[in-house]
Amino acid sequence: MNKFKKKAAVLLSAVMLSSGLAYSPAVSLPSADAAPSEYKSGFDQKVIKRFQAERSIEHIAYLSEEIGPRVTGTEAEQEAADYIKNLLNSYGYEVEEQEFAIPDRMSGTLETVDGNEVQVNIPSGSGFTDTDGITGLLFDAGLGYPEDFSEEAEGKIALISRGEFSFAEKTQNAVEAGALGVLIYNNSAEQPPLNMSLGDYESPVPVAGLTMESGQALLEDVAAEEKEVTFAVERLEDATSKNIIASKSPKHVDNPEIVHVTAHFDSVPYAPGANDNASGTSVVLELARILKSYPIDKEVRFAFFGAEEIGLVGSEHYVNELSEEEVNRSIGNFNLDMVATNWEEASSIYMNTLDGQANTVTESAEAAAERIGTPSPLTLYQRGASDHVSFYEGGIDAVNFIRREPETANLEPYYHTPDDVLEYISEERLQEIGELVGAAVYELIRK
Repeated sequence: MNKFKKKAAVLLSAVMLSSGLAYSPAVSLPSADAAPSEYKSGFDQKVIKRFQAERSIEHIAYLSEEIGPRVTGTEAEQEAADYIKNLLNSYGYEVEEQEFAIPDRMSGTLETVDGNEVQVNIPSGSGFTDTDGITGLLFDAGLGYPEDFSEEAEGKIALISRGEFSFAEKTQNAVEAGALGVLIYNNSAEQPPLNMSLGDYESPVPVAGLTMESGQALLEDVAAEEKEVTFAVERLEDATSKNIIASKSPKHVDNPEIVHVTAHFDSVPYAPGANDNASGTSVVLELARILKSYPIDKEVRFAFFGAEEIGLVGSEHYVNELSEEEVNRSIGNFNLDMVATNWEEASSIYMNTLDGQANTVTESAEAAAERIGTPSPLTLYQRGASDHVSFYEGGIDAVNFIRREPETANLEPYYHTPDDVLEYISEERLQEIGELVGAAVYELIRK
């Protein structure tokens, strides 16, 4: 538990919010009309004139295309951490790495006898196999009710449709029927493969989630022709992730106040993660490059988190590692997550806070937007579900900057799918968020 967490009642609310169980109506904050550059303050220009969205695009391209999906605890996530560290070193920072343990993960593969690989998601609680996996015929178990299984299911891999009752019950019914494995496919055309929960159930056989398209193809092309598949699940133990931190401290200032500028760099399986969250990572990298050269009277820390997608693990570790004295000196967290989608409906920059209230960070962003004429409206909103949660629970003012549709607060349709690619990134919106957050941060830390 975080040693600086708030009272239990507040924490319960925060947990509900971070899980998406509670939210409040958005409060729209009007932005100023775009002001001619000659009327913008001189200190804002130091950031605005140097922020280059083209550089950010290069970072997004490398993270999402050269590396691709950066799943927590994988070599790809480590490669992303190395990329960030090397860039920060090139900017002149001494970089700190924080390595931390993550919960055991499950990884799996499914291959047809014809050599076609089917994408799968393996839930916690799945059983696992040896490295060769299990090879067998498929059994069409419909929705997975007990009566959907016959004696023929024994020794086969059950193929079950989502719907009507829980994944755990479907799996239990298959196990009781003697199935060697369980494949559950979606009943809607969502991508990527079904990400399901077995609750507290620990299956003795391997279990995987599939897309509706994959499930139907297996029924028509494999099960109907009595072809075999090979299904393997591996339990990955003692895995780790890491945070990358670069700090700049003022000269001749004892115990300066601290501003934390943050983003996570991991992504979910099968998603290249261009917007979620190579976009936020790229902006924080560019701000670190710019602000390295200016005199300041507060400390600024640029922190890049691993393991956000499995429960904000990296940011929680980061905040837990802060001393009480460092927490007391911290005046705010600017957290950037999914800031550059080109989805037109995401026309508002949301400033999510855990309590839905304005704070030091929202006020500095509003002031910056008014000074520099930020085109998009800013919306104050009560919401968790990103790394600002860890800072709030640690007693630090925190805001998640994210683009959403203003009427419904919807995210882009590419969220957590294989379509989260560079094609759907807006260079103009990267420039806009870089100027906004850069101006707000620099106004707080400048000498």
